Amino acid sequence: MAVRAVVIEADGGSRGNPGPAGYGAVVRDPETGEVLAERSESIGTATNNVAEYRGLIAGLEAAAELGASEVEARMDSKLVVEQMCGRWQIKHPGLRPLAAQAAGLVSRFAAVRFTWIPREHNRHADALANAAMDAAASGAAPAAAPAEVEAREAAVVRATGTDPATTPASWEPRPTEEATRLILVRHGETERTVQKRYSGRGDVPLTERGRAQARATAARVAALAPSVAAVVSSPLSRCTATAEAVAAQVGNPPVRTDDDLIECDFGAWEGHTFAEVREGWAAELDAWLASTRVAPPKGESFVTVAERTGRAVDRLRSAYPGETVVVVSHVSPIKLVLRDALAAGDAFLHRLYLDTAGISVLDLYPDGGVAVRSVNDTSHLTDV
Repeated sequence: MAVRAVVIEADGGSRGNPGPAGYGAVVRDPETGEVLAERSESIGTATNNVAEYRGLIAGLEAAAELGASEVEARMDSKLVVEQMCGRWQIKHPGLRPLAAQAAGLVSRFAAVRFTWIPREHNRHADALANAAMDAAASGAAPAAAPAEVEAREAAVVRATGTDPATTPASWEPRPTEEATRLILVRHGETERTVQKRYSGRGDVPLTERGRAQARATAARVAALAPSVAAVVSSPLSRCTATAEAVAAQVGNPPVRTDDDLIECDFGAWEGHTFAEVREGWAAELDAWLASTRVAPPKGESFVTVAERTGRAVDRLRSAYPGETVVVVSHVSPIKLVLRDALAAGDAFLHRLYLDTAGISVLDLYPDGGVAVRSVNDTSHLTDV
């Protein structure tokens, strides 16, 4: 039986951007909230934005199958919403065929409205997309049929005049929009970093050397970034003190704190060394080292940390398009941001070393592309 109006909630994402990708879409009755249809699929390796468009397309197709005449499409992707509303140009060639396909589906309805919603209001579609990404990461996603690949490539040729079969992906030009640059700074030295103790939510101040590191880091950031739009910090004092030193060197923008940038909660391991944890929690430590889904006793898993740092990065990308933002945080959040930016596996987290007051730089493009410029630059600390 056909329905008159529906609400679509759609989402998509990738583990690495680009990386193993998938999408999810839910079609609901706008009055009762009843789920009328669900769609999800693993799509191999793709960017976040490609997966988000695929989620929207799947939702529109499901709404058409239900015979809907009016649609409200809700997404937490501001880029897709703004592009489908015609307010933002679609300059990335890989998105144009998908946007054209979505626009063709839109034309089949009497009325379609696009609405941006916060991620926390899009949990059902997000959960479907994450399940699809997990399947893609495990290799369970089926390969696209040859006919489907040919159709997509033909659409790219029509939209851009370039042939993906003869154009190497690594030579694809960056979009004309400016990237949002994140200068990631680990806080300066504390007593616990010197003693190599787990330091999570405990508010441990900088040492005298840590304050000197913060001043040196501030000078380095000022040299790297002639203009800084914002300085955003974890709320813990070792970060805010570092952030205030940086702000003083880059024009004194106010230091804004973001709880999503706080260090991992190490629970019962807080204040202990690795050797002490090995002695007291051997089985728990092995499980934690083996899986990012495992949390220390009474603590927080890296999966949870990655979710909140991802939210923080998304907010910065949206709030400061084309600008430079200094982010002062801790070793675990910065490692997780870099892992995702480099499309690396979880082993990366235990192999990358980040020094106190080290600097890493990455660019976030409006199309979802990422360019890592540097990792753990400590050249400014040689005399500290």
